[in-house]
Amino acid sequence: MSTLFWYDWAGFAGVVLVLLAFLLLQAHKLHGNGLTYQLMNVLGALGVALSLLFGSFNASAFALEVAWMAIGIFGIVRSARRRQAERASLPDL
Repeated sequence: MSTLFWYDWAGFAGVVLVLLAFLLLQAHKLHGNGLTYQLMNVLGALGVALSLLFGSFNASAFALEVAWMAIGIFGIVRSARRRQAERASLPDL
């Protein structure tokens, strides 16, 4: 049996996070634009990317994970800006 290194565990954890995020989205337990969903995707993609960088590199899979992280970060920033704009438009009490 082969030894699993830290980057293998990071990859497995990343896969679990991404799949769990998708399952929870489909089960209507998370919202697609929610911070939890986006963070699960970004951290999951990071784990898989680390496993590719330090383990067996696969350029197409790495490109997918980088894009997955970028889209998740975009979603986090967009939601944060929207919340900030909504707070700014509230009347002072």
